[in-house]
Amino acid sequence: MLMHMRKSNPESQFTHLLPYGAVIHDQGVQFVVFSRHATEMRLLLYDEVNDREPAEIINFDPQTNRWGDIWSIFVPGTGTGQLYHFQASGPHDPYKGLMFHHNARLIDPYAKALAGTFQPAPDGIIRPPKCVVVDDHFDWAGDRHLRTELSETVIYEMHVRGFTQHESSRVEDPGTYLGVIEKIPYLQSLGVTAVELMPVHEFPILASDGSQPKRTNYWGYDPLAFFSPHRGYASSQSPGAQVGEFKQMVKALHEAGIEVILDVVFNHTCEGNERGPILSFKGLENPVYYMLENDKRYYKNYSGCGNTVNGNHPIVREMIFHCLRHWVHNYHVDGFRFDLASILSRDRSGNLVPNPPLVEAIGEDPLLADTKIIAEAWDAAGAYQVGSFGDDRWAEWNGRYRDDMRSYWRGDAGTRGPLATRLAGSADLYQSGGRPPCSSINFITSHDGFTLNDLVSYREKHNLANGEDNRDGDNNNFSENFGVEGPTNRPEIEQLRLRQIKNLIATLMLSQGVPMLVAGDEFRRTQNGNNNAYCQDNEISWLNWDQVEENSELVRFCRNLIEFRINQPTVRRQHFLTGVPEKDKTWADVNWFSPVGTAVDWHSDELPIICLLSAPDNGEDPQNLGRDVLIMINSNGEDIHFMIPTIAKSKIWRLFFDTSQQHPNDVYPEFDGPQLPVNGVHLLPHKSLAVYIAEN
Repeated sequence: MLMHMRKSNPESQFTHLLPYGAVIHDQGVQFVVFSRHATEMRLLLYDEVNDREPAEIINFDPQTNRWGDIWSIFVPGTGTGQLYHFQASGPHDPYKGLMFHHNARLIDPYAKALAGTFQPAPDGIIRPPKCVVVDDHFDWAGDRHLRTELSETVIYEMHVRGFTQHESSRVEDPGTYLGVIEKIPYLQSLGVTAVELMPVHEFPILASDGSQPKRTNYWGYDPLAFFSPHRGYASSQSPGAQVGEFKQMVKALHEAGIEVILDVVFNHTCEGNERGPILSFKGLENPVYYMLENDKRYYKNYSGCGNTVNGNHPIVREMIFHCLRHWVHNYHVDGFRFDLASILSRDRSGNLVPNPPLVEAIGEDPLLADTKIIAEAWDAAGAYQVGSFGDDRWAEWNGRYRDDMRSYWRGDAGTRGPLATRLAGSADLYQSGGRPPCSSINFITSHDGFTLNDLVSYREKHNLANGEDNRDGDNNNFSENFGVEGPTNRPEIEQLRLRQIKNLIATLMLSQGVPMLVAGDEFRRTQNGNNNAYCQDNEISWLNWDQVEENSELVRFCRNLIEFRINQPTVRRQHFLTGVPEKDKTWADVNWFSPVGTAVDWHSDELPIICLLSAPDNGEDPQNLGRDVLIMINSNGEDIHFMIPTIAKSKIWRLFFDTSQQHPNDVYPEFDGPQLPVNGVHLLPHKSLAVYIAEN
């Protein structure tokens, strides 16, 4: 291929210095990149995705194409679909943290799409996927953010590929953004209000040497380009097609009333540590983009993945802002879940600081004001900030909720108090900071760990398929197998496991805060005991849609519990429960009783408990009146007679659900179940939960 080298004509240049990246203008494209220590900058232009060498190399003129630390060049005659890399020369001095290599081909940190994959190179210089010039225009037809109140949200965590990749999905475009669209009717029938997508920004498909990696990065927590939707989830292989397909997915979900939350990974990149490849940030300004040790040859590793993004450096902070705004403005996403968010609380030296600039600024950013921002409030270096991350704009994955609920339903002694605290919204974590109950994103399971089915089927992790001799994954799962490790044909164990799954789903949907359900938990998806399936791009991770019918009883139960939650303000209050009677109420907003209807001894190791919730006073809105709710919970190993408390005997109570009962008598979605017996006693079998609703 004939390669051309030229400098741009200064007289034909526009003077656009911002925004960064590749920006289309009427007569061409402006390419803008930051580098402080580069002595030379080049733009490599390609004709085809698989081209190994550029068709043209354009040199930036340091006198006319550099403004401070910003390199900017206008290239006439280029436009949408143009493929490119940057290439920077400068000092290669690891002792100063400088990693320039004049032959390295670099991904634009602001690239809006990538095409192709890594190409092996005889000179040893890695050739990463090519950047694509993208036109952001899309006919949104008036689409806007849905602005569903966080307190009214039910989140469904899912993996774009795994959601429809299994042949049982029977979609036209399996494993893609378009495949998600085909399954929207199912999401609507389930009743969830938001999908939380595991990482969809670009991550490597192949290893950086172009080979098939030993372990596939299925989850996507290994970022390559923050502004780019992952090309591997596009149906079309045309460069940049993922941009339009992702927007189609968001638009379709919004039309169905479902919000889109992205799991974003601003804590590390796939460039790894000092032994990792030079793909982008390292080759442009390594000591700015990453936290380095005092010996600047090495990287601080608070992420557990080899490097740590220097999020509170002004340049990087600006990039993260631009990225979040890009996804909100150009893709209409409704919120973000920040992976290992405690890293964002670390200063440029890695110290945890109060009021970290990046965390505070995200919460205050006006363009993000309509979005949901959720923190995974810990990192891989020991920081654990659940209950103290950011201000009231931030919600958090509540890891304490997960552990306490698992422990209670396993039957661990001394967990009745923690159960009550989590069921009531985790006031111990959030109330003192002036934050509402919806600051707590409640979950029993997530992508990271056992599925709900496996939580009640395995006592130990079984991760041998990962190729790490079962060393990976958490050893502390608070799980139980009830007598057999893994699948069993014993009906009594299977019945108990199903009951436990219902117990956990019901507890999740009855808790104050915001529930998050993992895709497939509602129909008993299994990973065969693998609690760290990060590398399993196969049937271990993919949803088997045949199980929807096989476990229709559980799907129906889950669907009815979600509907109940969305329609009942009693279980999703916007203020913490007080234990004090509201006006015109005969009892408090929350009341706790022992199984015999007396006061609870919170110092006892006993587990059974009664929770009586009073409907909130919703003023002049009779259409939004809640119902009084009577919850009976028994995680003991024996059956218990529960007695209705005296203060509740004036009401007529009808059974809503009882997890110990068989389909279809396990749930009465119209609240037309049997009345509470006249003697006020309900026999609740071991490991079960029953809820009665008061007639208005």
